Amino acid sequence: MITLEGKSVYGGIAIGKIAFYKRSEITIKRCHVEDTKREVKRFEEAKVKASQELQELHDKAVEDVGEANAMIFEIHQMMLEDLDYVESIVNIITTQEVNTEYAIGTTADNFAAMFQAMDDAYMQGRAADVRDVSERLLRVLSENKSGPMAVGEPVIIAADDLVPSETVQLDKEKVLAFVTMYGSANSHTAILARTMNIPAVIGTGEGLAQEYDGKTAVVDGFEGKIYIEPDGPTMERMQRKQQEDAAQRELLQQLKGKENITADGQKIQVYANIGSMADVGAVLKNDAGGIGLFRSEFLYLESNTYPTEEQQFGVYKTVAENMAGKKVIIRTLDIGADKQVDYFGLDKEENPALGYRAIRICLTQTDIFKTQLRALYRASAFGQIAIMFPMIISVEEVRKIKGIIEEVKAELKAEGIQFREDVETGIMIETPAAVMVSRELAKEVDFFSVGTNDLTQYTLAVDRQNEKLDEFYDAHHPAVLAMIRMAAESAHAEGKWIGICGELAADLSLTKTFLSMGIDELSVSPGMVLPLRKVIRES
Repeated sequence: MITLEGKSVYGGIAIGKIAFYKRSEITIKRCHVEDTKREVKRFEEAKVKASQELQELHDKAVEDVGEANAMIFEIHQMMLEDLDYVESIVNIITTQEVNTEYAIGTTADNFAAMFQAMDDAYMQGRAADVRDVSERLLRVLSENKSGPMAVGEPVIIAADDLVPSETVQLDKEKVLAFVTMYGSANSHTAILARTMNIPAVIGTGEGLAQEYDGKTAVVDGFEGKIYIEPDGPTMERMQRKQQEDAAQRELLQQLKGKENITADGQKIQVYANIGSMADVGAVLKNDAGGIGLFRSEFLYLESNTYPTEEQQFGVYKTVAENMAGKKVIIRTLDIGADKQVDYFGLDKEENPALGYRAIRICLTQTDIFKTQLRALYRASAFGQIAIMFPMIISVEEVRKIKGIIEEVKAELKAEGIQFREDVETGIMIETPAAVMVSRELAKEVDFFSVGTNDLTQYTLAVDRQNEKLDEFYDAHHPAVLAMIRMAAESAHAEGKWIGICGELAADLSLTKTFLSMGIDELSVSPGMVLPLRKVIRES
């Protein structure tokens, strides 16, 4: 028996044969060409075909994993039209008088190396994207029609790494688990695996060798381990663990309609996080009490230009109506840092996580902010919408926001447009500064929601996007928990409620800790609502 260890991406037990992901090899040769115009035309035609393929992938991904997670394919379409990328390919063709394939391959290598050399983890991740897009162009040019890897029986997919287009094209019914040599827990493929509810382990290293293809293995997604040709005792132990997990999932279904209440009568709200209208179905299916975080920035990330007031109003109104009176907390746009939007024209920054982002953009580009607020207040007439603001560090910021809200309300009244006057407004607690002045901030708002991802990053001074720092990123650090407790005490001292909407809300090992702090609401991914309810009811 061989045991490999990596990082867990999604829990669960998978038992089956290993199948290494097979890619069709594309050989690139440098050829001299006389007719460079013809080569440029070949490139343009391939670009159109590749864009069509990406649109088809996007549509399939929307069905499988929702609009927010399908966004990567829109990003790839945008990359195909990136002027720097396109001009580099055309320039190599025309100046070096070479074939299109060579120009694409050279550009892919150059851009990938450039992205990989950057300090920003988000930009480093673009290296895999540019290679994925370039390989798609090369397959189109070679008329390589090979589709996703075909498998006859359910298998454990093993690979050096998987790009999103490979992940989403696989037949989910035939995939027991993913195991990769490399990759980051924050990669698009890792996110897709979690959304697809498929056990996944990444970062096993080169111990995951091709020679294991076809061998029986067990993937323990809970502990991040892979057992190749397991011995009898190990197989029996894993089979029991798999049966227990299946039984637990079945029991969870019986919790639908039950209250989130502890044995001694303490009640807590359990809400869900979403990124688009398409996710509302999962919220209702999993019996969440409301939406604790609607990431409105996806409206901006999915658009080629600023979404209009009408476009935003339509989305917010639909979500509010579909939730049928349940609370819908919408976070105003949180653009910047690892979420870049070309049409915002944001400058490259040395420390983007500390830079021009979120509420800082809203308070300096108030026309964008007012457009969103108008849409939000108009939609409030159709449901129980609440609004929260990200990256707050001072009372002065909150007062500026309240002033802009009053301007928006006055405009809507003057235009005879209906809205609710009693819309709750709150702030994200994501910075140590917000924690330290939380008592004063609580006097200005209706609620707090703790963004534990950023709060951990800023408290520990650890870039959460940098996979080299994974061992230093400790969301359980006593300082982080002390920050949350202090924010909770400040909120309650002023009679306000406090929730947690970051990843830590779904950490079941901390649920009792949060209950002891008096946290009023936990907002998690839809699939975690029932497991969280179970832990609460057993506490």
